[in-house]
Amino acid sequence: MAEIRKKNPFSEHLFEYRNVEKKKLSFSLSITAIVMIIEIIGSILTNSIALLSDAGHMFTHTFAISISLVAILIAKKPPCHHRTFGLYRAEVLAAFINGLFLLLVVSIIIYEAIQRLINPEEVLGYQMLFIAFIGLFVNILSIAILHGSHKKNMNIRGVFYHMISDAVSSIGIILAAIIILLTGWNIIDPLVSLLISGLILYWAWGILKESSRVLLETAPKGLDVDIIGNDLKNNFSEIKNFNNMHLWTITPEMIVFSAHISLKEKYHNINKEKFVSKINSYLNSKYNIIESTIQISTDVELITC
Repeated sequence: MAEIRKKNPFSEHLFEYRNVEKKKLSFSLSITAIVMIIEIIGSILTNSIALLSDAGHMFTHTFAISISLVAILIAKKPPCHHRTFGLYRAEVLAAFINGLFLLLVVSIIIYEAIQRLINPEEVLGYQMLFIAFIGLFVNILSIAILHGSHKKNMNIRGVFYHMISDAVSSIGIILAAIIILLTGWNIIDPLVSLLISGLILYWAWGILKESSRVLLETAPKGLDVDIIGNDLKNNFSEIKNFNNMHLWTITPEMIVFSAHISLKEKYHNINKEKFVSKINSYLNSKYNIIESTIQISTDVELITC
């Protein structure tokens, strides 16, 4: 039996990436917290439930970014003898908590909006319009800061979706304020609040669904062991069959694979270490699998790589 450990440079690159994201999130947290306070004060002054719902949404952003920053600090702790994969999943757990928190906030907003539909109240349109423009500007700024990073990390993606949904809600509040100013239809305010709530629910469900997949160690979206197995058979004629195939994610960008491979009889004498190395390289280049454990069995031996 021979054993090979594939050196993985992924962690060093990931730590550099996390440092950049920490700076982006810190700046986004500062401006979001400021606007949240402005919108809370503005909702009280203007009597706007839509502004209050947007302030609540801003609060979820502040909470989400704070959790994300803590998760990045935790995830940077290196692997050790009892944390062999490190604490990267702290970021996935943060995304899951953010999704749950969104559900709680949206429940409160929906309740308040329904109460306002039953008992409409006057809204100060001009002040509402002005504050909504401030919120929109800050959201667009945060989206610009985090753009690109959301494609690489679920934790950042959760915050990024928060920002997009809030930018849309700010546009909705601006339109509601204009309609109220032109028509005096104060009922538009809670209706917009309900639309914002629907948007929040949509993003919350997406975050919960994606983070749950990782926490439950399911295969990454769009990929499974059958796809990989068939692909390897097509590209490596030496392979006879697979057993005990497993595919899971530590985080969405960290995919892990393991399998027992049996070889066709005429290939029993090949250099198995080199063969396994070729499979590892192929899996890494095509599927971005950062770590793969392959056991090759013949009638007389077993090799682990």
